[in-house]
Amino acid sequence: MHEPFRDPEIPLPDRIADLSRRLTLEEKIGLLHQYQAPIDRLGVAAFRTGTEALHGLAWLGPATVFPQAVGLASTWDPELLRRVGEATSDEVLAFHHKDPTGAGRNVWAPVVNPLRDPRWGRNEEGYSEDPWLTGLLAAAYAWGLRGSDPNVLKTAPTLKHFLAYNNETDRCVTSSNVPPRVLHEYELPAFRPAIEQGAAVAVMPSYNLVNGRPAHLSPLIGEALRAWAPDDLLVVSDAYAPGNLVTLQGYHDSAAEAYAHAIRAGLDSFTQDDDRAEATLGHVREALDRGLLAEDDIDAAVRHLLSIRFRLGEFDPATPYDDVTEEVVNCPRHQDLAREAARRSFVLLENDGLLPLRDVATVAVIGQLGDTLMEDWYSGTLPYAVTARAGLAERCATVFCEGVDRVTMTAEAGCVTADPAGGPLSLGSEPGTFDVFDWGGGAYALRAVATGRFVSVDDGVLVNDQPGPNGWEVRQTFRMEERPRGAVALRHISTGCYVGAAADGRLRLVDDADQALWLVPEVVRSGARQAAELAATADVAVVVVGDHPLVNGRETEDRSTLALAPAQDAVVQAVLAANPRTVMVISSGYPLTWGASGVPAVLWSSHGGQEYGHALAEVLLGDADPEGRLTQTWYRSEQELPDLLDYDIITADATYMYFRGIPRYPFGHGLGYTEFGYSGLTVEVDPGGMVRASVTVTNTGPREGVEVVQFYTHQQRSRVKQPLRRLRGFEKVRLAPGESRVVRLDLPVRELACWDVTSGRFVVERAPHRLMAGRSATDLRVTARFEVDGEAIPPRRGLLRAVDHDEYDAVTFTEASRENGDAVRADAEGAWILFRQVDLNGAASCLAVLGSTEGGMITLRIGDPLYGQPIATLPVPRTGRYDLHAIVTSLAATRGVHDLYVVFENEGVTLSQIDFGAAT
Repeated sequence: MHEPFRDPEIPLPDRIADLSRRLTLEEKIGLLHQYQAPIDRLGVAAFRTGTEALHGLAWLGPATVFPQAVGLASTWDPELLRRVGEATSDEVLAFHHKDPTGAGRNVWAPVVNPLRDPRWGRNEEGYSEDPWLTGLLAAAYAWGLRGSDPNVLKTAPTLKHFLAYNNETDRCVTSSNVPPRVLHEYELPAFRPAIEQGAAVAVMPSYNLVNGRPAHLSPLIGEALRAWAPDDLLVVSDAYAPGNLVTLQGYHDSAAEAYAHAIRAGLDSFTQDDDRAEATLGHVREALDRGLLAEDDIDAAVRHLLSIRFRLGEFDPATPYDDVTEEVVNCPRHQDLAREAARRSFVLLENDGLLPLRDVATVAVIGQLGDTLMEDWYSGTLPYAVTARAGLAERCATVFCEGVDRVTMTAEAGCVTADPAGGPLSLGSEPGTFDVFDWGGGAYALRAVATGRFVSVDDGVLVNDQPGPNGWEVRQTFRMEERPRGAVALRHISTGCYVGAAADGRLRLVDDADQALWLVPEVVRSGARQAAELAATADVAVVVVGDHPLVNGRETEDRSTLALAPAQDAVVQAVLAANPRTVMVISSGYPLTWGASGVPAVLWSSHGGQEYGHALAEVLLGDADPEGRLTQTWYRSEQELPDLLDYDIITADATYMYFRGIPRYPFGHGLGYTEFGYSGLTVEVDPGGMVRASVTVTNTGPREGVEVVQFYTHQQRSRVKQPLRRLRGFEKVRLAPGESRVVRLDLPVRELACWDVTSGRFVVERAPHRLMAGRSATDLRVTARFEVDGEAIPPRRGLLRAVDHDEYDAVTFTEASRENGDAVRADAEGAWILFRQVDLNGAASCLAVLGSTEGGMITLRIGDPLYGQPIATLPVPRTGRYDLHAIVTSLAATRGVHDLYVVFENEGVTLSQIDFGAAT
């Protein structure tokens, strides 16, 4: 029997429509869960969304592990990211062919949230604090994942996490306050390129709320994401997020109402209850029965779902990717690519000439990270591990120590001992020894010397049987709370419980701090002293420090500090004092700060994957120039950052675009082993609407090297606060000594637009601009001025949406209704919003849409929120949460154009709009 949906010669929309018509309503509903039910009567197989592929295939067994995403981004090489994405998709496909149910082809990568704040626990998953660079690199990685065939997807990439998601702290209940300019200039641009190009074909909303509304219910799913997409766009929920709409977020009273709202907003696939779909599907059925959904709503979601499956070639007789086998997994080509990616990701932060190393016979490799590689939550299982020690040992003689303190711990009832078989810790007469790993932020891990295994908690009992901190719920870390007379109490971080002793002497967790054992640690071997003694015997010391990806912030946990762990910092200082030829190598998923000063050379990379050690050796020994550049600002302290939940980067002076301080290392920073000069910057605006610029870059140093030539602009006059600098383009060039090259920038004038809150659109203003070229956001070697003939934004008239204000104080962004629309709510008496340049000529009255559960009043003032002339006072009626009322009042006689303050005289008042035209 001819089935048109299986005929690849028929246009795709017709194939989707043919299969959809054959489905019963119940069969359609069965497709709305992550685990889509098979439809045996039509030969339609089961399908599952969601395979993790952030920097290699994850969670399914050994596979090639590439550097973390933030490390890949530091290469500033979109083509390299495309190749890594391509290799990852090959391995996904190989696993899929081997086990179709275990490895789905809808991959949940890349992460495109701009890295606004380095304290975010998932910082290592993103690419950059710059939205343009994030979008560029994300699109490149997504192109690699989707494959080169124009019609058939190799995998179906999914962008994460829409929208304004940079905090793990209370992530399911916090609302990100996102003003319109931040939304349109910062958050949305990171998502747009991959979707608009068709590189990414799916999106996952985030756990948080945005302006008071859960991201899974955002109108922007349809208004922005699907408006950009050239084809059907699949929207999948994050794990268990649909249930949060009723439970944690309390946004709806019933799951049927919540799920109906989600489907109407654009959600197609519910990732809820793992593979247990029945409850979710039951809620959808109930929504249909209650009239909360129409079958047309189901049909739209099914079309999006089936579109992806058709484009993956599921219903074709063959695809271009059928021959991919498991031989591709961790193949030599992918190993070489992992090594290349790791090598090109290293960023040289400091160098007084020590690097590259020359005439070195013996290297002391020191540090907790010196002979280990870390897996993060979204990395694959390492098929092998080339550590810093191993990589350098292949090139020169090495000596090694971890540089950690070795201690005994004694209580009144005896000494802590470890079971040689890995069993329970107990109190006894013979002291056991433990190595103390300081991961910073007050988190410590203890390794029993007797077994070489780490202390963990199993059913409340302390055992020593783990290879290190691991798992979704890390059970191998403790805090040390000081007690009198040099004692400490161990507090288990995961549970918050203390370490006490049972009647039989075994150490176990107790709830009450008063029951905690007082343990007196005695250092039997100082890690810093041992490291210094070893460093003194070597030609060069390489101290490898950094974070643990499962301890120093991760999914569900932000970090409170950027500081390197104190014990690791102390080791660096001790080694430097013993051997001035010291290199500090940092391996971390976020910017760090440290106390050691005067270190001759500092080299950073993210956790670099299986080939890290080989790559490190090549850079340290000068086989390769350090090509990496920072994609985030490295601050001097977390004290320079705004509140973690402050998403308004413009008002908060956040990110390299607005930061007014002097960072430790700026965005774009990275040294090499040679020097470059810049000259001859020219810029013009041609009649076709292009800014065309060029600059000559010359290698003025003694050896070949790589430079990342960066172009920034600054608008010098504007109606609104403009970025101090904004990345507009870059080019990587490799130059021989004395070689010069002209590097060009072609920038459409429309890219210079800012979001105009007075008209609700992007506007290019008539203004002078400054073009800057150089090595980083602050190391700008040459500048040139150019003029743009754009618009002059006129004064406001008529309708003023509350969210479209110019400045504010003590207000929260909230939803005007459950379904759509934004408003502002006063957080305190005297809160205000400011509308600049409001034309009040001819306005005799105004209409305000507002409300409050307690009632109240707002005052309109000219020029100043406290002392400005009041022109109207509006009573605020008592209303329900979504029941705002329209109130009309007359205005005091006023003419001209004025700055208008709307002052909230009471906390809790919500305002959605003021209209000076509707009521006159």
